[in-house]
Amino acid sequence: MSRMGDVLAGFHAVWEFESDSMLIRYERGMRTPKLFQALGERRVPLDALAGVTLTPGKRGTVVLRAEPRPGADPLMEAAEGQLKEGCDPYRLVLPAEKETLAEYYADELRAQLKQDTGPADRFLVPAPEVPLQFKAYDGKASFDGRTVHFRWFWTGASSAKWKAGDQSFPLSELTGVQWRSPEVFEGHLRLLRGEASPMPADQDPAAVVFGLGYGPVHESLPFAAAVLAAVRNRSAVPAVPTAAIPRRDPADIAERIRHLGELHQAGLVTDEEFSVKKAELLAEL
Repeated sequence: MSRMGDVLAGFHAVWEFESDSMLIRYERGMRTPKLFQALGERRVPLDALAGVTLTPGKRGTVVLRAEPRPGADPLMEAAEGQLKEGCDPYRLVLPAEKETLAEYYADELRAQLKQDTGPADRFLVPAPEVPLQFKAYDGKASFDGRTVHFRWFWTGASSAKWKAGDQSFPLSELTGVQWRSPEVFEGHLRLLRGEASPMPADQDPAAVVFGLGYGPVHESLPFAAAVLAAVRNRSAVPAVPTAAIPRRDPADIAERIRHLGELHQAGLVTDEEFSVKKAELLAEL
């Protein structure tokens, strides 16, 4: 392999080559894709790569791309091919005059890759670090490494979610994550618990829905990747009791009761549901 510490700088990112891995450092400039800025840097073991390609790019550029093995990177597994080309964290765009240099590094990398380029039996690339959170259209999602929490917004959440109340999901209850890009119709993040849910995401208490400006890729995808990696690795994590829900701001509780009353008056919540939910909210004071 090239000398340790060799560096190849392209637009928006720098690849630094080590003996058994590659450190990708992303720039933080205004033109840099927000996903790259959110990732900061990533260390990719050479064992996580299946191949390397060098192709012509747009407007006098060439594109060097490391191809991750299926199942090696939680970010790419969560994305399921939905990332736009410009946001692919494994692409390095270089000016055409660096083509010869890029070809040299591509050949060096290929020589170091193992013959086994099939699916990895575990994640080899580190997941984004927790804690993580983001705002969806209908609620706030947070993940502390052990439990996923959904807290509904009265301005966006459906009456079904309000009836169900805020949700907490220990990793032990989850089997996976479904991420649908906010850049497509009906984008959402759904927590999987065995069988696929037949409910639309806006009615499912185990899902948050995206929308224009909500759940952007650079926030919701790293979140999904971190949860997915934690679910896969949970057998190695000792079980811990779910933390008690902290007491809420009285003004927040009052606002939620007011909105609950509006749902009740509109006939979306029954008398019994109103009484039960109001009692639950008052108990949080």
